[in-house]
Amino acid sequence: MNFTMNPIGIIQSCFKSKFGIPRQPGLSPSARATLELLPPYNRPEAVRGLEAFSHLWLLFVFHDHLGQTWRPTVRPPRLGGNQRLGVFATRSPFRPNPLGLSAVALEGMDCGAGGVVLHLGGTDLLDGTPVLDIKPYLPYADARPDARSGFAPEAPAEQLRVRFPETVELACRHWENQGYPELRELIREIVRLDPRPAYLPRNLQRDQFGTRLLDFEVRWQVAGAEATITEVLFLHQTPLPLP
Repeated sequence: MNFTMNPIGIIQSCFKSKFGIPRQPGLSPSARATLELLPPYNRPEAVRGLEAFSHLWLLFVFHDHLGQTWRPTVRPPRLGGNQRLGVFATRSPFRPNPLGLSAVALEGMDCGAGGVVLHLGGTDLLDGTPVLDIKPYLPYADARPDARSGFAPEAPAEQLRVRFPETVELACRHWENQGYPELRELIREIVRLDPRPAYLPRNLQRDQFGTRLLDFEVRWQVAGAEATITEVLFLHQTPLPLP
């Protein structure tokens, strides 16, 4: 059987590139996104009662993996990137059908004549992600304290100390006062989880790592267990007028 599914909405996320996205939802509470529902699903009555729930399940498409071949075995980062497991024993995006499932916090809703927008927290979704469905999170059914968690029995520990040199700290404070109030915390939450590929030897030094967060290019260097933020570059500088 073949099925055709249409997105009900599109994610606008702080994550503009794949590198640096937390590998599970909730690991970065400051990672926020909006979900704008598309016609004909953007009607206030379609989300009536949703405001009573603190968390949601989102079923989405790994749109950046469309057209890529699925893999029967993959290398989970939690196992160091060198041990292979069956794809169905992991949450890898290299699946027969590129579907993802994410539990996110519902922080607010805007409903009106212009449509419906959900404000989400603790996300792990790439900007532009198509969402296929929304379901309320039910703690009595969805939270199972006695469940076994295979190779990931607990949340990953923070792996890196994050240091902001004075010049970078001042730049971040400036942008936090210009409409990006949690910029430093977001950077800290992402970098401290060490998004480097798991198979990369930790004693291998590279000049710089970087990713796009919000409207910024963020770059850092790693030495031992410390990451130093070297640059937070605003990507939409308006050229100064000619004299």
